[in-house]
Amino acid sequence: MFFYRVKQFFWSLNSKIEDNDIEYVKKNLNSEEYNLFSRLSRQEQKHSIRVSRDVELECAKTGFAPDEIVKVALLHDIGKITRKLGSIDKAILVIMDKLSGGMIRNLKDFPKIDVYFNHGNIGCEILRNVDLSERALYLIKNHHDRSIKGDPELDILISCDSRN
Repeated sequence: MFFYRVKQFFWSLNSKIEDNDIEYVKKNLNSEEYNLFSRLSRQEQKHSIRVSRDVELECAKTGFAPDEIVKVALLHDIGKITRKLGSIDKAILVIMDKLSGGMIRNLKDFPKIDVYFNHGNIGCEILRNVDLSERALYLIKNHHDRSIKGDPELDILISCDSRN
């Protein structure tokens, strides 16, 4: 896990959005969704694009239709538009979470902490105003909940998010 976090940190510092990334996003999101996506930081956009492309590959292996889950993967971190979290912020929060045994997650009065640990719920509320299915909202809301078992689409999303 440590090496993954180090890799993730360096990815965030070197995130570059290419023309083919923009084409990919515009192909999979409508204009309202794209406008929200565009409000994510560059590093969050690149992360979401990597997750989405990975989801497509996983869907091809498992036989799931990728249409909705690709869109969900692009939008899964949209709750982070409410508060910018830099690479250093995230690194500190991960360390604090580990050191506190998860107790930091209860400090909802601190906006960066709240957004980092609750961006799924926040994103779900933001996206309620967009024409997404209840299923898509469920996947976004729960994309960090490893306690949910037996949901293949959620498993794919969680797995791809964790790898990217």
